Amino acid sequence: MAHITLHTLQDMKERNEKFVCLTAYDATFARFSSRAGVEVLLVGDSLGMVLQGHDSTLPVTMEDVIYHTQCVKRGNEGALLIADLPFMSYACATQTLENAARLMRAGAHMVKLEGGAWIADTTRLLTERGIPVCAHMGLTPQSINRIGGFRVQGRDPAAANTMIEEALLLESCGANLLLLECVPRHLARTITEKLSIPVIGIGAGPDTDAQIMVVHDLLGISPITPRFVKNFLLESSQGIPGAIAAYVKAVKEQRFPAPEHCYD
Repeated sequence: MAHITLHTLQDMKERNEKFVCLTAYDATFARFSSRAGVEVLLVGDSLGMVLQGHDSTLPVTMEDVIYHTQCVKRGNEGALLIADLPFMSYACATQTLENAARLMRAGAHMVKLEGGAWIADTTRLLTERGIPVCAHMGLTPQSINRIGGFRVQGRDPAAANTMIEEALLLESCGANLLLLECVPRHLARTITEKLSIPVIGIGAGPDTDAQIMVVHDLLGISPITPRFVKNFLLESSQGIPGAIAAYVKAVKEQRFPAPEHCYD
């Protein structure tokens, strides 16, 4: 696979061509995924739940994400690599710049941070200094205690309008990508149409520019199984590499997510 850049993803959005994202935490899965055609790999703080056995992402540290980013970099064969800034690692400007720089030095091409309007200044700070940003809105797992659980976000009109306004604000502050998690399909479609930057969905319906899954969900071995999850290993005759290839093909052909994976 040719090296994927932000320009690649922007061109794909403009051509209405879906791209595929997947979490990765080690060199082997990074190699399988990038060879299968996954354009974007995410070293997510989801590692706290699927690798470390925590009940949330909150215990994940910078050292954890740096280590796994280094591992993924070694196996990656051309995908754009995003790394999460973990909980409370971007609470002030100095801390944000230092931690983002550590992830970029570890091999990330972009950092991801969670929030709405309150991360606008942080987004501007990073992008002005050459660090690309993926903003994460909707269900933001680092705010799970404030949200009160893993709940669909943006279902009422006021919350939906706020999310649209904040997405536009983050784009204007320099965000290069937006990830929407657990929002109604119609809201994700509206945001995707309004933004010029690519939008990635998880539990956000099929109308976003891209889809992302946690690799453990794709293989049916996660401790929880949200509605938006599909076990692609069940339809693979070639083990794990076949399951990843089936996921890529289903997203590209717009067969996944199907209606049963969406929220109204």
